Parts: sequence; structure tokens; C-alpha cells
Amino acid sequence: MTDVLFAVSAADHWTLQDGTRHPTGFWAEELVEPYTAFVEAGYTITVATPGGRTPVVDKASLEPEAAGGDDRATALNASLDELRPVLADAATLEDLRAGDFDLLFVPGGHAPMEDLAVDERFGELVRQFVEFDKIVAMVCHAPAALLSSFESGGRWLFEGYKLTAFTNLEEVQAGLADKAPWLLQDRLQEAGALFSSGDVWEPHVVVDRCLYTGQNPASSRLLADRVVADIASRDGNRSP
Repeated sequence: MTDVLFAVSAADHWTLQDGTRHPTGFWAEELVEPYTAFVEAGYTITVATPGGRTPVVDKASLEPEAAGGDDRATALNASLDELRPVLADAATLEDLRAGDFDLLFVPGGHAPMEDLAVDERFGELVRQFVEFDKIVAMVCHAPAALLSSFESGGRWLFEGYKLTAFTNLEEVQAGLADKAPWLLQDRLQEAGALFSSGDVWEPHVVVDRCLYTGQNPASSRLLADRVVADIASRDGNRSP
């Protein structure tokens, strides 16, 4: 049985350059699609947030234009309704240990840029997953959470890793780049990541060692399916 730590930001806003608060939360597709893929794979999933607070959805992600049409928005809303009790019963992230799980997954939305990106305790948890050679997977803005993870000597843990995330161009086209306190692509590259980008708004997944990243919402299912396939391959290779 594969045990997933599904870590979700608890932030409901993103502090912009001028100090104002932009309402946010997790991006619906980035939570629903991977969660569904992991359920279909038979995984045991523990949803956890900082402080055990109930995460909120970024309402913009449920607008038909952002979701991919009226039918898709309706389907995402229905999925979130089913998941409401699970999210309301989120475990406290600080109480959990990497040794109890096989996989760490983090959905995006701007929310992780507000809390997980500067959460030293979460950074230590990520470091433990890497040390155990367990998969760490993040999509869209979620790779911001990697910025809080360092080696014991102070070196950023993912320096020299190839990865992807929401790009500067996508942030510009989303209309928030000029208001952002920092851009995720810039910050990851400044930290030492080897940033890889595909076409804007198109699925793009990068795997380097135990780190799995997806560029944007459209990458959510592709990323999750790649994780499921690779875990199955790992398990198969361990079979006698």
C-alpha cells in the first residue's frame, strides 16, 4: 500500500508587493486531479495543512474561463463537495513524519507562496523525504515550497536540480506579475534550480531524481499519472 502525504497550504491570501492581500487558496484542478489519480491507484491519502487548518479553494479556479468551460467548472465543484469532509478534517502537518509516507504531494495556487515557501518546519519535512529517496511532487506554484528546504550546511537542497513551475510568462498572462512581491521562476533560478519550461498553459512535467514537478494547472493529471507509474515501477523492481 502506498501512503501519500497530501500537503495543502492553509493560506487564504497572497500578500502583494504593495502590502494588499490577494484572495487565494489551492487551485481546484491541482488538488482534484492528483487526488483522484491517487484514489484510483488505491493509495492511502492523508491530507494535512499547517496547523491543521481547513484549506480553502481559490475561487478563481472555479470560474468557467479558468476551469476550462462550464461543464468542467461544474465537475470540479462537485468533486470539491465530495472532498469537503476530508479537507475539513485535515491533519496537522507539523505532527507528521516523512518515514510514515511513501510520497509527498503539494498542489498549487498562489497560497504556498505565502506560507509553505517560508515554513522552516515544512522545509525540514521535505528534506527528510529526499533523504529517504521518497518522491516529492509539486505542481504550478507549489514548487515555491521547495524554497524552505536546506541541507544542514545551509545550501539550498534543490540546487542543481532540473525542475519546472508556473513561469514568468504565465504569471504575466494571468495578470499578476506586476503586483507580485516575487516571481516563482525567478526565485527558483536565483536559488540554483535548472528551470525548464514548456509552452505556456500546456502540460509539462520534469523529473529529476526524487523530485517531480509540473508547470501549470494543465500539468496536474500528467504529473500525478507519472508519479503513479513510477511508483508502480519501483514496487515492481522490489518484487522478488
